[in-house]
Amino acid sequence: MNQDRRDRLRDAAVAVLAESGGRGLTHRAVDAAADVPTGTAKNYFPSRDALLRAVAERCLEQYRALAASLAGAGPGPADPDGLAALLAGLLRDVAGPGRPRVLAYLELQTEGTRRPWLAALLDPIAAADFAAHAHLLRAAGLPAGAERARALTLALHGAVPHLLAGAPATLAAAGLDDLDRFARGLLAAVRPEGDR
Repeated sequence: MNQDRRDRLRDAAVAVLAESGGRGLTHRAVDAAADVPTGTAKNYFPSRDALLRAVAERCLEQYRALAASLAGAGPGPADPDGLAALLAGLLRDVAGPGRPRVLAYLELQTEGTRRPWLAALLDPIAAADFAAHAHLLRAAGLPAGAERARALTLALHGAVPHLLAGAPATLAAAGLDDLDRFARGLLAAVRPEGDR
């Protein structure tokens, strides 16, 4: 099989899933998005489960590439202000250029509630965030115990659907209408009283 075409189909499938949701992810829709002859996606991914697996694998590759680029940028921000800027930047990516990838990932998580094999395939993405955030807290000179890393990770994960929906009243109520302020407040919330 042609790897370039396979990757093109997987990227098209990510876009279709992000744009049309789980019900819209069909072989025909992927063919159209990839601008290939009808039946091409089915040749590469014969079943809907195979198509879902291909999207999950592509999302995992994209996540690992993003993590590698962040890791390649050095050991992480050296202070809380730098970490707050990094977190705000990651959240901006969710609402901006990373939006299709993140929407597709959330759609896959929903599908994973009915397909344990898919949930297992996606597990490394969310699981890695806990360790990554603990590392970033330590690099910034902040306490990085398991509870603080969990609180930070879960708060960031919880912010994602609201950023994607973009409802102004909810964004304002959650403090997500100012991502720099949100990130600084989040870091302040996970610091012990004596360290503030």
